[in-house]
Amino acid sequence: MWRNTIKAFLRRTKGLNVQLRAYRVRPRPFGPCMIFDHFFSSSSYVRFDVLQRILSRVFGITVIHAMVITDIDDKIIQRGWQENVSPTIIARMYEEEFKKDMISLKVIPPTVYIRVTENVPQIVAFVQRIIENGNAYATKEGDVYFDIQSIGDRYGKFGAAGESQEVAGSASKKDVRDFALWKRSKPQEPHWESPWGPGRPGWHIECSTIASSVFGRQLDIHSGGIDLAFPHHENEVAQSEAYHQCDQWANYFLHSGHLHLKGSAEKMSKSLKNYITIKDFLQSHSADEFRMFCLLTKYRSAIDYSDSSMSEARVSLASVSTFCNDAQAYIKGQLQCLPVQDVFLWERLAQTKASVMTALADDFDTPRAMNAIMDLVYQGNCQLQPVSTAAGATRSPQVFGAMMGYIRDILDMFGIDEFHNKEAAAMSNSGSLQAVVEQLTQFRSEVRAFALTRQSTAPGKSQEALYPDRIPLLKASDDLRKNLAPLGVLIKDRGATSTWELTQRASEITDGMKRTNTESSL
Repeated sequence: MWRNTIKAFLRRTKGLNVQLRAYRVRPRPFGPCMIFDHFFSSSSYVRFDVLQRILSRVFGITVIHAMVITDIDDKIIQRGWQENVSPTIIARMYEEEFKKDMISLKVIPPTVYIRVTENVPQIVAFVQRIIENGNAYATKEGDVYFDIQSIGDRYGKFGAAGESQEVAGSASKKDVRDFALWKRSKPQEPHWESPWGPGRPGWHIECSTIASSVFGRQLDIHSGGIDLAFPHHENEVAQSEAYHQCDQWANYFLHSGHLHLKGSAEKMSKSLKNYITIKDFLQSHSADEFRMFCLLTKYRSAIDYSDSSMSEARVSLASVSTFCNDAQAYIKGQLQCLPVQDVFLWERLAQTKASVMTALADDFDTPRAMNAIMDLVYQGNCQLQPVSTAAGATRSPQVFGAMMGYIRDILDMFGIDEFHNKEAAAMSNSGSLQAVVEQLTQFRSEVRAFALTRQSTAPGKSQEALYPDRIPLLKASDDLRKNLAPLGVLIKDRGATSTWELTQRASEITDGMKRTNTESSL
């Protein structure tokens, strides 16, 4: 029930008022395969953020999302020793950095963040009940292990059931597969009191305890990277079902694929030194570009990162931007086209809506949904081919308004909001830039129209000539258009009129000017 049956769940709950209990474990700041701002981990968060948006905004499901903050473990303690500071300070520092990085990637915060260190008494009680239920045992040294043999063949749902998971303390185990629920403290380590002596929680038990404290005996969705399936999620299931004495603790496990450097079979990780940080990435790419990059691959699949894959995402966004700007120009009467096949476009819009819904209900198939969206964009762009004159031609602005609204809404649902934000910018302080560009473009259009006026020619000549003394004005107009492009202002000449749009570069320049003005006023 943990895999493709999510499709049946989505079909069943469409249009119903359903609450969904979702749980995520945040990778520990110094975990075995990722650090808080690794680009690898960011892909997992963005992909599951997309899934949460689909559940809530497409299927109308209220998602209650809890995320645990692992703020104590071996590597946090070790880093504290190295820097001669409290592990708590180390953990808080990385927690805040993590939250900032998620904001920069437009990831919706969970309903609640819960720290492990603030729930140790609950963890002790959770372990105690598992012992009482006959599924765990304490050693004379003060460790507590889960007894794999006590649950028979129910262990191994995610594979690798016969593997030993831990080396330390293995001599006291009944079975090499047994895993620690409670670890005895070592000298100079943070510790808490327990019936088995001073110690701290094992890795897996924190997640089961906190999820149970929030959601009770059953969880709807548990998500995480595929590398967490075994042993972490396997052990969570075992200890949670032992605690609750239930047959199924989590209804669905959703695992995201690894992020790889293209051409490498290895995932991005700190230990392999083949990663970049979110901050470094956002120096050359936008959050929307990364989100589009994630949308173009199924969340369960491995995802290849390369310049070409990021370029594909950027081109897709540019195609949508071109359509939206041209559609707006057409609706305003600024773009002259041949008669539009509006019946065909209405049909394609209806087909796209149905295709997108079918794709998203099929295990959140975002690549298929985006293919449908991009095909609609292509069909729209094909119809919006400018002509120098279209006097008397029938216009069909309504269909382009409907197409543009739908495309914007779907991308906004996915978390790509730049197309809505461009409109909102006109109502904010940055709207002054748009007003300036509008006036500049209008002035340029008038100068260009004056320069393009043709003089009467001698009888017998088929083409009228430009006025020689106005040709420098035409060249100056073209130079202005070319010079503004690197600054993020794209002016497109549409016969006798011109349209314009602001690119990401213009937003960056505006933001930089705002920061400079703010710093100057301090």
